[in-house]
Amino acid sequence: MIHKPSISHKPDYASKKKARLGIIFFFIYFILYGGFVAIGVINYELLAIETLGGLNLATLYGIGLIVFAVLLGILYNFFCSRYEDQMEKEMEGKEVEL
Repeated sequence: MIHKPSISHKPDYASKKKARLGIIFFFIYFILYGGFVAIGVINYELLAIETLGGLNLATLYGIGLIVFAVLLGILYNFFCSRYEDQMEKEMEGKEVEL
């Protein structure tokens, strides 16, 4: 019995754009996370300050980082899907011209 993939794989024409977007999002998150770590190393007393709803800054910043990471994931998926759709349309047009 021959096992074949259930779908045909097409080349990913948008991989460069998706990689660039992923690197940009990585560095944005890296800077925000680095700020959290820097506060913890340089002035850890600052993390004990009460903020919204009685939460200390460490808890609020940590929850904010988690929510921001999820938001970046959603944005990455949205933009990558658009890139793939655009590149597929462009490549279909080029294939017709050939």
